[in-house]
Amino acid sequence: MKVKASKYLHDIKPILLRLRDRLLEEFPYASILATDSQAKQYSVSRTATNIGMVGLWSGRGFVVKVYDGSGYGEYSFNEISEDRVEEIIAKVKGDLIPMSGHLPEGVERSVYAMLEDEPLVFADSTEYEIDPAEYGDEKIIRELTRISETGRAHDERILDCGAFLNYQKYSKLFLSRNRDMEQNVLWTAGGFSVMASRGQEIKRSYKGFSNLGGAELLERMRDGVRDAAKVTLELLESEPITPGEYDCICTPEATGMIVHEAFGHGVEMDMFVKKRALAEQFVGKQVASELVTMHDGASAAKEVATYFFDDEGVLAKDTIVIDRGILQAGISDAQSAMHLGTVPTGNGRRESYQRKAYTRMTNTFFQGGKDKLEDMIASISYGFLLEEPSSGMEDPKNWGIQCMVSIAREIRDGKLTGKIFSPVVLTGYVPDLLKSISMVSEKVELGGGGMCGKGYKEWVKVSDGGPYIKARIRLG
Repeated sequence: MKVKASKYLHDIKPILLRLRDRLLEEFPYASILATDSQAKQYSVSRTATNIGMVGLWSGRGFVVKVYDGSGYGEYSFNEISEDRVEEIIAKVKGDLIPMSGHLPEGVERSVYAMLEDEPLVFADSTEYEIDPAEYGDEKIIRELTRISETGRAHDERILDCGAFLNYQKYSKLFLSRNRDMEQNVLWTAGGFSVMASRGQEIKRSYKGFSNLGGAELLERMRDGVRDAAKVTLELLESEPITPGEYDCICTPEATGMIVHEAFGHGVEMDMFVKKRALAEQFVGKQVASELVTMHDGASAAKEVATYFFDDEGVLAKDTIVIDRGILQAGISDAQSAMHLGTVPTGNGRRESYQRKAYTRMTNTFFQGGKDKLEDMIASISYGFLLEEPSSGMEDPKNWGIQCMVSIAREIRDGKLTGKIFSPVVLTGYVPDLLKSISMVSEKVELGGGGMCGKGYKEWVKVSDGGPYIKARIRLG
């Protein structure tokens, strides 16, 4: 089924069109982004059950963007009526026209051209099987309770199994002189965290799930909880790893962390504008193995970061960032693309109507190859299979990376030995790591359980992933 359009936005659209037309009487360019979003989260553990709205993803609001002939200004608000149209016009003129006024000493004013506004009428919705709102709180809590109980019953050493689910359903309108665009999107994410003990030692394992869709995700979660419990018990037998450089295989989740941290942030082109990303100097050059092709784009996959147009009215795209090892392009919002003389890639995203648009990742992943996982394992004399990424940090200015994974499974003479090392820190210089990739699996998986922060820790939903990859990686 298709996600239904917002009745609220439908009812107030005539007022928004009147506001747009009045703005265009005052400014050569004007646009309005209108958002109606609802989100809910659920969690169950041994000691607590919680249901709540997610303020970060819920709400109704509007962003007006205008051009005064040399620069842009924005005004956001959350109430609109016929009576308020002239009040908003006055507020925009009063607050934003002074943007062409005085700047602090030593600060030069950037002069921008007017955004392109080619005619486009568009409306589309994503699909789902089970609407979480219609499925209801009681059924969702019942399912999560069953998952939590299944995990806790797996073994007496398991202290708890926390299960959670959250979703967001949003509708957006984008209106300008020549554009009338609408999109309706539903995504769902969930997972569980299992905690086990052996004496005073406590270990945790996490497994996330996500989809571009609805509560049908719960079926996948039911099938995975026993595996997560098993992995947590294995971690009780883990040992610290001996630091060094090893041949490693990364699972799709670990590959996704490398993609996101190593290259995702590094090719956000608003960082090119600020001269904070080394990647700008490598466009057209080899930065990875010839086996590596990297994508980013809201239309590149169907996951939690999928949408039809970004928050600046730019249609979603599938950007080839790396093509067979050669850095081709970065990703951009409309403003940074204009500054750099490039075409915007549909990556202008806001945390909410109250925040500015930055260049943000969407669905970011490596393309699959031709190798099979069993052949990749068989090719390693001594090394590790890296699983369950937990966190990562990047340095776009110097292209360094530091990531944490919870599990390194030992491989000796082409076979998994059953021995586990944990926790493990993965470090390195990004081009060295990516150029060392020597095998890439056919299978590609993406996940979107987490979020990405930028600016003043403004959060958006992203997904990342890829195939299994074999590379030479420094572990510690």
